[in-house]
Amino acid sequence: MKKLRILALATCVAVILSSLAGCGKGSNSQNASAASGSDGGNVALTFFNTSAEVNTQFTDLFNAYHQSHPNVTITLIPTPIGGQQIQQFQSLLASKKPATMANLDIGTVYTYKDKFLDLTSEKNYYEGIAQAGAIDSAMLDNKLIGIPYTVQGYGLLYNTRVVNKALGTTFDPSTIKTRDDLASLFKKIQAAGVPPVMIHGANWSVGAHYLALSYALQSKNVDDTRKFVGDLEKGTADLSKNQIYNNVMDTFDIMKQYNYRKNDPLVGDYAKDASDFATGKCAFFFMGDWIWSQVGTLKGIDKDFGVMPIPFSNNASDYGNSQIPVSEPKLWAIDNSGSTPAQQAAAKDFIKWCLTSKEGQTALVEKMGFNLPYKNVTAKNTNPVAASTSKYIDAGKTINIGIITYLPSDYYTKTGDSMLKYLAGKIDRAGLNDELTSYWKSQTAH
Repeated sequence: MKKLRILALATCVAVILSSLAGCGKGSNSQNASAASGSDGGNVALTFFNTSAEVNTQFTDLFNAYHQSHPNVTITLIPTPIGGQQIQQFQSLLASKKPATMANLDIGTVYTYKDKFLDLTSEKNYYEGIAQAGAIDSAMLDNKLIGIPYTVQGYGLLYNTRVVNKALGTTFDPSTIKTRDDLASLFKKIQAAGVPPVMIHGANWSVGAHYLALSYALQSKNVDDTRKFVGDLEKGTADLSKNQIYNNVMDTFDIMKQYNYRKNDPLVGDYAKDASDFATGKCAFFFMGDWIWSQVGTLKGIDKDFGVMPIPFSNNASDYGNSQIPVSEPKLWAIDNSGSTPAQQAAAKDFIKWCLTSKEGQTALVEKMGFNLPYKNVTAKNTNPVAASTSKYIDAGKTINIGIITYLPSDYYTKTGDSMLKYLAGKIDRAGLNDELTSYWKSQTAH
């Protein structure tokens, strides 16, 4: 199967994690003067950020680094949530003004791997401070071309107060084991006068996050899921006859039926959807733990939230029914197409400082709500959704969604747009199947 490129998981995204340790800013690679070059001169860096929901927090982080490393100045290159992020990145490359550092989806880093610095010489250091297996996800073609900094999970987020009140009892998410269980739950919540669930009407959410599960759930092995996608391209696999795909879409139909945005499903306003959920206007929200960076500082929100798996079938033991999708979706990569050795050295030092210093960990964990995939993290995560995610990770109840690393770069926009048509009732299941089949067949020409 030809090598596919990627989709952006999220945008969203957004972003989350679980841990490393405070080694102190001076104990890592180089100190500030060494990082800026042998002459100890000033160094100006730029940081391209696709985790748009924490643009402000990143700027504050850069300022904090500058306070202790006064010869290094870092400027944010922001991107909009769900906007034309990759096009913006491509434009910088084309203009020969690349960002010194870039926070990108793993697949995007893979696509542009020739533009980034080979960090394989840093592998032993990061393996020494990372959780088991965390660095493996960043090894592409046997090279370390980016540093992971976040572990994210998603599924059906729930507002505990709202669900408990609607049910008249304490909600136990482990009791929802099948698709019929989910339908019954939504029916009870709606009967109590509460909108059961919200679907975010954006292609990255329904395409990158939801539809991708149709491929990830084919197998726990990424190589098997890659083969399945290759069969779709060759036309030897038929989605309309694939039980897992139909299960995923049958569950989507239930969510669609009880959607809070049913009368205007394509609003696609991330800030509004997040705020409405956090203030109790609906019980569940198909989204990820990165939401906390958007709502955590808002006034008047509820405080107790969790995440639960999405049951895709009526066999409780089926893969996916009791697990949540979890990944290390983004990497920090350092430019090698236009940056100087002094800039590259300073960028390496900044990344290590972020992941090991008290200031860096506090910013990433407490202010941005990320879970760091490193050991000895002293910062305490105040993100209740990320805390819920961590419980599934610790229990090994996760879905391997590594396939998204290898999906085509236009996957979530093209197939996500088809999903939006389906969500809005502009096409039926047969029409959706036709559009998805046409998309995959078109990839054989690439």
